[in-house]
Amino acid sequence: MEKTILHLDMDTFFVSVERLLDSRLIGKPVLIGGVTDRGVVAACSYEARAYGVHSAMPMKRAKELCPDAIQIRGNSATYTNYSEDVTSIIKETVPLYEKSSIDEFYADLTGLDKFFNSYLMASEMRKRITKETGLPISFGLSKNKTISKIATGEAKPNNQIKVDLGTEVPFIAPLSISKIPMVGERTQQTLYSLGVKQIKTIQEMPMELMEKVLGKNGVSIWKKAQALDNSPVMPYNERKSISTERTFDRDTIDVIKLKGILLAMAENLAFQLRRGQKLTSCVTVKVRYSDFNTYTLQSRIPYTSADHVLIAKVLELFNKLYHRRLLVRLIGVRFSHLVEGSYQINLFEDIEEQLNLYHAMDKMRDKYGDRVVMRAAGMEAKTISRFNPFTGEPPPLLPNRRR
Repeated sequence: MEKTILHLDMDTFFVSVERLLDSRLIGKPVLIGGVTDRGVVAACSYEARAYGVHSAMPMKRAKELCPDAIQIRGNSATYTNYSEDVTSIIKETVPLYEKSSIDEFYADLTGLDKFFNSYLMASEMRKRITKETGLPISFGLSKNKTISKIATGEAKPNNQIKVDLGTEVPFIAPLSISKIPMVGERTQQTLYSLGVKQIKTIQEMPMELMEKVLGKNGVSIWKKAQALDNSPVMPYNERKSISTERTFDRDTIDVIKLKGILLAMAENLAFQLRRGQKLTSCVTVKVRYSDFNTYTLQSRIPYTSADHVLIAKVLELFNKLYHRRLLVRLIGVRFSHLVEGSYQINLFEDIEEQLNLYHAMDKMRDKYGDRVVMRAAGMEAKTISRFNPFTGEPPPLLPNRRR
C-alpha cells in the first residue's frame, strides 16, 4: 500500500503570531530576531522577503536591504503557546503525527481513504486551525515526506496542494534544486557549477555521478529527485544530547564573565538532565574567537547528572581550551551520550547535605521556574533557556539570544 503523508507548515509563524498580538504589523515588513548588529533574522514577513531578506541573515544586512522594516526581538514562550494550540488540534484529528519543529508537522494518513477522504480531512483541519488560532497554515499531501514538503512550499502562502499518485516526478521536475530538502547553499552552488539548476536535470543524471560529486549526500538527493523516500512519520524522537550556547553583543576577554556564564549553562543543563531522568557521559565545551575560529574540547566521564561533577568538568575543559587570549565571540556547552537513569551516589565523595540541596533546588525550579534559584557566579547569564528538552517537543529556539 502506498503511503499518504501530510506535511503542514505555519506561514511565517513568528510574524503571524506577532500580527495577532499587534494588528498594526499587518502588511508591513517585519524582522524577528536579534535587535543588535550581531543579531540574526529568525523570521521575516513576505513584505521583507521582497527586499531579499531571509531567515538566518545577519540583522545588520537585513536592515540595509529593508531599512523600513520593523524589528521585534520575539518571545519564544509566546510562540510555544501558539504552537501548542496548533499541535492539540492536529493531535485530535490525525492518527499519527510528527512535530518536526515549532511550526512544522508531518502526519501519516495511510489507509484513511477507505473511510474518509484524506485530502478533505486535511482541508477541514487546516480551516479549523486558522479559525481557532487565527494563524495561516499551508499543507502538501502526497505519498512521502519529501514530495509533501516540496508541495507545501509551492502552496504557500496560506494554501494547499495534493500531488496525485504517479505525478510526483513531473510535479517537481521544473522546480529549482533548492526545493529539495537537504540541498543547502553550498550544495546548491556545487550543482550550479555543473549546470544543474532544475530537479529535472538530476532526474536525468545517473545516480553514480551524483555520488561521485557529493558522496552519500548526492545519492540521497538523487533519490529525493526521483520521488523516492521511505522515511516514516516519527511520533517521538529520543534526544541524544542537550546543549546551549551564547553569542555576545561585544567580543569579550573577561574570563570571570565567561566562566560565570559557562557555570550557569552547566547548572541549567544538569537540572534538565535530572528533570528528564537522564544521565550524561560526555561533556563538550565550545569557544569561538573574534576571528571566527571555533574550537571544541570534549571529555568522557562516568554517567552523572550532578552539578558539582558537570560544572567542574566544564570549567576544566574551558581552562584547557581557552589559551589564545583573544576576544571571545561565542561559548557553548553540550552534554551527550544520554541514557535513562538517576544519579548514582558516590559513596566516597558525595555527602547527604549536597544531594538534599539538589533535590530542594530542583523542586523549587519545577514550581517557580528554572532560574528562581541559582549559583551567584552564574547570575549574569540571564537568558538561559527554560525549555524542557525531554517532552518530545522540538526546541522553540530563536537565534537571537545575546549576552
